[in-house]
Amino acid sequence: MELKDLLLNLRIVMFGGKGGVGKTSCAASSAIWAAEHGRNTLIISTDPAHSLGDSLGVELAPGIPTPIEHIDNLTALEINPKANIAEFKGLTEINPMEEMGMGDMLEGMPMLGDLEDLTSMNPPGIDEAIAFAKILEFIETEHDYDLIIFDTAPTGHTLRFLGLPETLSGWIGKLIKMRLRIGKMFGAIKRMFTREEKKPDNSLEVLERLKQSIINARDDLTNPIKNSFIIVMIPEEMAIFETGRLLNELIKYEIPVSNIIVNQLYQDNTELCAFCKSRREMQHRNLNKITEIFEKKLHKILIQVPLFREEVREYDKLKEMAEYLIK
Repeated sequence: MELKDLLLNLRIVMFGGKGGVGKTSCAASSAIWAAEHGRNTLIISTDPAHSLGDSLGVELAPGIPTPIEHIDNLTALEINPKANIAEFKGLTEINPMEEMGMGDMLEGMPMLGDLEDLTSMNPPGIDEAIAFAKILEFIETEHDYDLIIFDTAPTGHTLRFLGLPETLSGWIGKLIKMRLRIGKMFGAIKRMFTREEKKPDNSLEVLERLKQSIINARDDLTNPIKNSFIIVMIPEEMAIFETGRLLNELIKYEIPVSNIIVNQLYQDNTELCAFCKSRREMQHRNLNKITEIFEKKLHKILIQVPLFREEVREYDKLKEMAEYLIK
């Protein structure tokens, strides 16, 4: 399916690739095109080093969906995972001995102290996990958007991000079992020392909902009727290797991918200087490799986008890039 069809028919389109290849410009250009063709579009940046607002030429409040002025149907959001960690604080923290006023007893009961420390641990990559949890809000809850476009972080971060549904689902499942076992043990100890009524704790319910949302999101991200991943690359040897690794991981996680954007191509022009001609020849050799590997062998659609004389940002330039992406 060509990019035009993806933008007009899918619910989710993700852009990713090596750092500095123009992912944000491609994502923003596509979002503008989709919005102007009648789809209520939300573009979300999951890159910790956000540049979405700079690309669109607007200031985006962290974590708040911002309608883009003068472009109907377009809203932009830059996720700030560290600012959202507090929302999930306490899901893994029990501290029951402190709640019972028996914190001093922990000093003489090393095992209980170790258990308390264990229950307050956070999993590796918690900032990426929080970013994913925020994305779940838009994938798994009701909203008015027809299309959500994700501008993802550079390849390494994106690969960890794509693996989070599997990782978190397993981690949360284990945490739920741990909470049940430890909760029962501490509940029995509490009844020995106090008659206070048990305070309601909905942590398990929240964890169960989060786990189910992750499972549902994984199903959506692997459904070619709902989602597709667009790889953005440049015609250089290093980019070919990295794109190959990314594509292998996408296949591993069963993420649909049909289009690869080859960006920043020098155009055939007799007025090019010697340096530019040399660069163009290098790109041409690599473009032949890209065509042979990704188009002929792996049957991906290649979209060729030229290197622009000026920086691609703000409405006019993004619209110009969209013409190359769509045609």
